Amino acid sequence: MQQKKLGLFSAVAINVGLIVATSCLVSLGTGMGSIGRWFIIPLFLVVILNSFVGLSFAELNQLMPDVDGGTGQYLLAGMGPMASMMGNLSAYVITQILSLTAEITLCGTVIKQLFFPQIDNRIISMILLVVFLFVNIKGVDLFAKVQDIVVVLLVGSMILLGIISFFKLGNPAHLVDYSASAPTFSQIGGMKGIMNSMALAFWLFIGVEFIIPQAKNLKNPKRDVLLSMIVALVLLLIVQAFLGCGMTNYVSLKGLANDPQSTPHITFAINLLGMPGKVWMGIVTILAGISTVNTGYASLSKIMQGMSEAGMVPKVFSRTNKNNAAYVGLIFMSVAVGILVVSGMGKAQAVTFLILSGSCFWLFTYCLVHISVLILRKKYPDRSRRFTMKGIPQIIGIIGNVYMIANISTGADRIRIYELCGVLFVVLVTYCSIWIRFVMKVKPFAAMDMDEVNRKALSYEEEEERIGLRRPVSAG
Repeated sequence: MQQKKLGLFSAVAINVGLIVATSCLVSLGTGMGSIGRWFIIPLFLVVILNSFVGLSFAELNQLMPDVDGGTGQYLLAGMGPMASMMGNLSAYVITQILSLTAEITLCGTVIKQLFFPQIDNRIISMILLVVFLFVNIKGVDLFAKVQDIVVVLLVGSMILLGIISFFKLGNPAHLVDYSASAPTFSQIGGMKGIMNSMALAFWLFIGVEFIIPQAKNLKNPKRDVLLSMIVALVLLLIVQAFLGCGMTNYVSLKGLANDPQSTPHITFAINLLGMPGKVWMGIVTILAGISTVNTGYASLSKIMQGMSEAGMVPKVFSRTNKNNAAYVGLIFMSVAVGILVVSGMGKAQAVTFLILSGSCFWLFTYCLVHISVLILRKKYPDRSRRFTMKGIPQIIGIIGNVYMIANISTGADRIRIYELCGVLFVVLVTYCSIWIRFVMKVKPFAAMDMDEVNRKALSYEEEEERIGLRRPVSAG
């Protein structure tokens, strides 16, 4: 039976659902606490930069319509196997491990606050990790049927809480006079202070490219791929601006920036609505976090399975069990996240550190994508394209992303982030260099012909359909 085509509304809903996660609420609260309502400016600037990312991915999708959005395939055509491997491993393995550690840490922290205050949140997080490993190895898609409901709950809660708090309709006893403590432009460090907050704002809009795998299911992909990305970003900007301002009406800036449990959104919900607010936000946080972690488990193991089949990682990652679960990737991810959880990074206070560290690798991959677009324009100048704008969006995007990496944080925190990212980056470069040279035995910077990449993607899809493995990518 032919799959029903999706319209613009559905494409926007998928985009919003894939971008929003529980950790976004932490980033929003922390950002508002750091520089007050000035944080709306970096939110706006990041929406512009991520719109440029959307332009690049939409162009790549137009050039290679049979590629299901694999960033690695785009980079293979633009810059060769070295960039392809590094881009895939950076954005979809390293970043996923860091972000899933943040999400599962938040789940453990909120469950501790609501139900088990006497238990260390890391113990709760590790129990969740083991449960998800078991469920996914059994091939049970635990949240497939409720994924959309969870997204509606999270986004709907953000809208409702934003309206209630922005218009000061909550508990009057906890109202805060924002104007009395609002920092001036000079107090936040001027434009430099605003620009330095962009990396934290970036996490609130990460992952616009996740609509690409659904491009073939859209009624008008030529229009809706890019339009859905931009509409989703603008909608989220409006919602988060209202919610962020509302947070400052009920929690002091100091309280948001330095929440003792690193859950400023929970503190905000308590001040706004009391115990019902705590339960409401707590349940939404747990459901959204569990949904995100479950999706991450399934997607990351499949990504590594695909990379294994393409010869980019050891063949062992392509192994599946009788439930068609890529169990080696699942175990690998569980061990990696588990190590981070039981270490100091499993504490609630490390969530922002994990978010910013993950942002570095995702920003790096976005730079590679922009560069690939510019290279392919030189190599294939006669191909049909929309909105090229002489490469200005890509150049600005690269400069903006590099700036965010260079100013990822301040003081000792920035050093710690650079130390972690530096070690991981050295390991990444070393692995890719050795693997390409001695296992793949190809030239690291020899790009594959774009049409060949497209043909291989089409033949692989047809093979999946023939053996019955092809199925729609779930949103969430």
